Amino acid sequence: MSKRILSVLLAAALSAGIFTGCSSEPKYEIELYDGNYSEIQLVHKMVELLVEDRTDIEVTIKDQMSSVLMFRELTREDPSCDIMCSYDGSVLTTHLKQGPPDVPEGVTLFDYVSEQVYDKHGVIMLDPLGINNTYCIAVPESVSEEYGLETISDLVPVAGELTFGAEHEFFAAEGTAGTMKFGPFTEFYGLNFKETFPVDISLKYTAIENGNFQVTEVYTTDGLNRKANLKVLEDDRNFFPEYNGSLLVREELFEEMADVAPDLREILGLLSGTMDNEKMTDMTYAVDVEGRTVDEVAREFLVENGLLDA
Repeated sequence: MSKRILSVLLAAALSAGIFTGCSSEPKYEIELYDGNYSEIQLVHKMVELLVEDRTDIEVTIKDQMSSVLMFRELTREDPSCDIMCSYDGSVLTTHLKQGPPDVPEGVTLFDYVSEQVYDKHGVIMLDPLGINNTYCIAVPESVSEEYGLETISDLVPVAGELTFGAEHEFFAAEGTAGTMKFGPFTEFYGLNFKETFPVDISLKYTAIENGNFQVTEVYTTDGLNRKANLKVLEDDRNFFPEYNGSLLVREELFEEMADVAPDLREILGLLSGTMDNEKMTDMTYAVDVEGRTVDEVAREFLVENGLLDA
């Protein structure tokens, strides 16, 4: 029998699904990457649990990846990522290479970014999740009480007595969100600290708990703020832009999944507006401090919000 006939017979057999383990049913899969910190991991796990509960789509969460690389995978010609959690402030500064002054007057940051990222990259930003995980400045509660600190402006007259420490990236002039760094921040507020301490990001909270420095930069919803007993100071002059969390989705995904999940956009949209900073801080604290699993905490949140059966 010729090789051509064998190949035709093999193709026919495969299409009919007669070999053991083969199926004529198409496989529908959505791919995400795991985040490199707990907030992204929690949101991506919620996507997996929600989609797999309500559709026949298999959701695969692959290895950890930075948000910059995730976006690159989401938007390349042959994408390996379908959905990711990001923030309007990050999309504006990192992926669109713009800053808050580029947002037209009378237009919200989120609306501007969602329009721009769709026009330039074909990415759909679903409605905000409800969290605003922006940069913020924090001090130990004891320092706040000693100096009467409630706002960042309160630091101006006492900054010369205090030391500032943060991860190396916050002091770098280049890189992600270049305008949201130590130099522009201190210039904007007129702050002159006694000394600065760049540290490895993994050591930052230990360092401030040990008194190596008294002022630092953190993220609003980080549960470690609570563990370290930090007071988050109000950004009273609005230097840092909003970082409203949202799901970013490849435009083609909804069409690709139309046969198996024509309501996929609505399913993903169920997460919109369900969170706030306090709830997310509770969840990241549970993962990062109490040692609970991402799966357990994400599942518990969905059950409590009526999105998943217990």
